[in-house]
Amino acid sequence: MDSENLDLPSGKFNNRALEEGKMSKVAVLLADGFEEVEAMAIVDVLRRAEIDVVIAGLHAGVVESARKVKVVPDTTIDAIRAEDFDMIVLPGGQPGSDNLNADERVKTLVREFCSRGKLAGAICAAPYVLAAAGVLEGKRVTAYPSYRDRLGNSRYEEEIVVEDGNVLTSRGPGTALCFGLAIVRRLKGKETAAAIKEGMLIDKYCD
Repeated sequence: MDSENLDLPSGKFNNRALEEGKMSKVAVLLADGFEEVEAMAIVDVLRRAEIDVVIAGLHAGVVESARKVKVVPDTTIDAIRAEDFDMIVLPGGQPGSDNLNADERVKTLVREFCSRGKLAGAICAAPYVLAAAGVLEGKRVTAYPSYRDRLGNSRYEEEIVVEDGNVLTSRGPGTALCFGLAIVRRLKGKETAAAIKEGMLIDKYCD
């Protein structure tokens, strides 16, 4: 299944929550060894935009970050159903990304989100998990530089955030706020993203 092409047509994501004025819902998966800045910055920006973020661990109880910060997720991956969410997001970090990749439930869930036309996002090392799940075939992507050769048959770009159809990727801790804003823009619109950016005094390089 790793090599399966689950490429999605560009621009085919339809956010019913945005269209109907409902709250969008995003699942953020945490594995032991996750990158703190990436995970927390993304969750923070999305919740400021009034997006319902559910943090799901790969196991019950505390998940420990790469630098030993302990986080208690809202639930576990086994409670996440693609039909209930608009997007799945994978923070990077090591060994967090390897732990995500080693769990077949993660890749199965990513494929299910994509097959339903939902959004899938990853940052830093984690885009290689999307590649392993078979959803990056032919897509433009970015990642932490040392992972550029682990992205399968995709087209690597050195941009802060790269969006191609239903897949959003970003490069690392320093781009996490921009990544969060890009997700807000997709789920809540440009005006909401601009308001969050202004309120947080985020530098203008996050366009």
